[in-house]
Amino acid sequence: MTDIETLEALIEPVVTSFDCELWGIDYRPMNKSALLRIFIDRPGGVTLDHCSQISYQLSGLLDVEDPIKVPYTLEVSSPGIDRPLLRLEHYRDNIGHDAKVRLKWPIDESRNFRGVIAAVEGEEITMQVEDREISFPFEAVSRGRLLVDVQFGNKGKAR
Repeated sequence: MTDIETLEALIEPVVTSFDCELWGIDYRPMNKSALLRIFIDRPGGVTLDHCSQISYQLSGLLDVEDPIKVPYTLEVSSPGIDRPLLRLEHYRDNIGHDAKVRLKWPIDESRNFRGVIAAVEGEEITMQVEDREISFPFEAVSRGRLLVDVQFGNKGKAR
């Protein structure tokens, strides 16, 4: 099985050589293939040229180093405004913001939570979900994403 630390060690130098930051990696192994999503960021934003140049460089590097032993799809993109929360520090940096989290196992009979990131202490994340607080270890997180309110003129809100 491919581990994220190995992928980050290979990928980060390529990303930083383009004056970008490695926001995170989403690696999804499947039965006989895999999906490797690389999220990059930079002050002023990420362009399509950044994504395509980094993708081109990473394709060659990953072909030579061969860390993924099955056929895979490589995607390079900006994390966007509804950023995936891939690292513990992403939760820490977004305390007070709305997020949606899916857990690997249920806590309080639920795996899906939508609320405000209230605190991060050690490896434990606490969210304010409606009128209660829910705490779970970072290792329990399957997926997390920021929720962003977007205003469309006077027509109301979309989420």
